[in-house]
Amino acid sequence: MKKTFLNRDLIQRLGFSMISLVALFTVVPIVGVMIYIILQGAPAISWEFLTAMPRDGMRAGGIWPAIVGTFYLTVGTAVFSVPLGIAAAIYLSEYASENWLTRTIRIAIISLAGIPSVVYGLFGLGLFVLFLQFGTSILAASLTLSIMTLPVIISASEEALRSVPQAFRTVSISLGGTRWQTIRRIVLPQALPGIITGVILGLERAAGETAPILFTGAAFFLPRLPGSPLDATMALPYHLFVISTQVPEMPFQIQYGTALVLIIFVLGMNLVATVIRSRARAKRQW
Repeated sequence: MKKTFLNRDLIQRLGFSMISLVALFTVVPIVGVMIYIILQGAPAISWEFLTAMPRDGMRAGGIWPAIVGTFYLTVGTAVFSVPLGIAAAIYLSEYASENWLTRTIRIAIISLAGIPSVVYGLFGLGLFVLFLQFGTSILAASLTLSIMTLPVIISASEEALRSVPQAFRTVSISLGGTRWQTIRRIVLPQALPGIITGVILGLERAAGETAPILFTGAAFFLPRLPGSPLDATMALPYHLFVISTQVPEMPFQIQYGTALVLIIFVLGMNLVATVIRSRARAKRQW
C-alpha cells in the first residue's frame, strides 16, 4: 500500500512538472517577443507619432489616421456583431429545441470559426463591396469583420448562458416570471462575464486582422480622416503590413512603434473587459 502511494505521488509530481515545463516553454517566447517589441518600438512613441498625419511617404510623421480607423472598424464590428451574436446565443440556449437542426447549426458555427480570414475578405468583397455597392468603405469592412467574429461571440455566449444553473430559471418561472423576464433579469446578468469574454475575443481578432479589411475597407494612404461610414480608412494592421513590406527604407523604429501601438490597443480592450468582468463576477450569486 505504501509503495502504491509513493508511486502515485511520484507520477503526480512528474505530471505537474511536465505541465509547468510546457507552460514555461509557452510563456517565455511570448514574453520575449513582447519585450523585444517594446524595446524596439518604445523610442518611436511620442505625441507627434500618435497624433500627426503620416508624411514623407509614411517614413515620418505619425499614425493617427490608422489609430482612428482601427477604432472605427472595431466599433462598427461591435455594433453589428454583438447584438446579433448574443441574440443568436439566447435563441440556441434558451428557446431552440434539441434536434438535428440545432446540432447542425452549432456544427456550422464551430466550422465557420475556423475559416481563414482571407476567405471572409473575399466574401465581403463580393457581397458588400460589389453586389451591395458599399464600395471600399468602413461599412463594408465592419460588416465583413462582423461576420468573421460572429461564430466566436455566439459560441462563447451560448456556453456562458448554459453554465447558469437551471435552478435559477425554475425559481424565476415558479414565481410568475415569463421566460423572457427570466432570461433578461436572471440569466443574462449571471452569464455576463462569459459573454464579455467572448465579445472581447471576437473584437480583438477583428482589430488585428489584415486580410478582410484589405479587400473591403483599408486604404494604402489617406491624407485625411474618414468623414462617413462609406469612406475608406487606414487601419493599424494594414498600415503595419504596408510599412513593413511596401515602403523602402522604412525606419525599423516606426514599424515596431506601430506594432507596439496595436498591441497596446488590444491590451487596452482586454483591460476594460477585465474590469467589467470582475465587477460582474462580484455580483454573481453562484
